[in-house]
Amino acid sequence: MKFTRREALALGLGATAVAMLPMRAAAAADDAIAAFTGGAEVGEGGITLSAPEIAENGNTVPISVDAPGAMSIMVIATGNPTPGVAQFNFGPAAGSQAASTRMRLAGTQDVVAIAKLADGSFVQDSSTVKVTIGGCGG
Repeated sequence: MKFTRREALALGLGATAVAMLPMRAAAAADDAIAAFTGGAEVGEGGITLSAPEIAENGNTVPISVDAPGAMSIMVIATGNPTPGVAQFNFGPAAGSQAASTRMRLAGTQDVVAIAKLADGSFVQDSSTVKVTIGGCGG
């Protein structure tokens, strides 16, 4: 099979565009984390993310987060077209710094929860959720 120069160039550009799609989703998640933390270093521990290992349907995946002493918690689905899922803010009168919700996942991916603690530091926890039927058009 012979390709003309134009066909080879079009094929190469198309392959490059397809290869860049997952990178764009990861970059969007990294940008969302950087915007939330202001570029500060994120530690481990002090936050608990509960999510199912396997979700039969990506349309309704239940999660819960708990971070005692947190001022704010952000939840991100790293593989979704729009990675930001939710942000929970807690005031001084909050009885506990915990929340739960349901979210949509496009496919198998990591879910990350980042908490801003009262001292200004950030901690995170993550969980990989395997989705058998995608919820964002999959």
